[in-house]
Amino acid sequence: MKIALFGRSYNPEFQKYIVELFHVFATNHIECYIYKPFYNFIVETIKIDLRQICFFEKLNDLPESVDFMVSIGGDGTFLESIMYLKNFDIPVIGLNSGRLGFLANISREEISESFSSILNGKYELESRSLLTIEAESGVLFDKRNFALNDATIQKSDNVMISIDAYLDGEFLNTYWTDGLIISTPTGSTAYSMSAGGPIVLPGARNLVLAPIASHNLTVRPIIIPDTAIIRLEVKSRSGKFLVTIDNRSCLMDEKHNAFIIRRANFDLKMVKLPFNNYYTTLRNKLMWGVDIRN
Repeated sequence: MKIALFGRSYNPEFQKYIVELFHVFATNHIECYIYKPFYNFIVETIKIDLRQICFFEKLNDLPESVDFMVSIGGDGTFLESIMYLKNFDIPVIGLNSGRLGFLANISREEISESFSSILNGKYELESRSLLTIEAESGVLFDKRNFALNDATIQKSDNVMISIDAYLDGEFLNTYWTDGLIISTPTGSTAYSMSAGGPIVLPGARNLVLAPIASHNLTVRPIIIPDTAIIRLEVKSRSGKFLVTIDNRSCLMDEKHNAFIIRRANFDLKMVKLPFNNYYTTLRNKLMWGVDIRN
């Protein structure tokens, strides 16, 4: 088995779990491709047997024969790791080294149990839809313009913006707002939820449009089919605004104010283990449905 390992850093208390992870790799003869900057961080504190280790830094450094990508960190690290998978059909495993970890939903205490299940084929692959955003005037985000959670248009200063939204060529609404979130089902539990959007199950074929601090009381989040093509035209009194996808942002001006957002033509595969499902994550991470009577 070949595994790509991505991370940035971790707290000192996670060190013993890194040692455990590499012990699992060595015991099961797993060949590991480590993100080179992460390797440089790791070797400052522990020794690693280099006989089964290779490195990667760029998208093309990974061989097609890699079986899984393991992201170590929080949800931000998980979102960064998938940037290396655009041209690969590689499932992602999120190992949480921090606190919340909604996407990185395997806890440090579950390392051995998780890889035992994976090595024995006791797992499922769950497809998660992504979305893409394109500027009508040119390329955004160096062609890595896809998002697992959401894309947003936001004000860049203290003046609200207006956004004309069209669905499949038909006018939907003008949003007078601090911003607009276009969320996938996966992202429905992230920024969209904090703006009042609903929780959408991962397998649902929908997108959510959720305004941020709308100036109109009657404007609420709306669920649309993910087959819809969304066109947004942005107006800003200052002439500047932000476009974001997941954990990346770009400052734009009104020379580049029209955007097309749609579901991506590829999905992300996430590993689903028998002891850790979506509803468990909702209850444990977001305290969803928690009641003292239960």
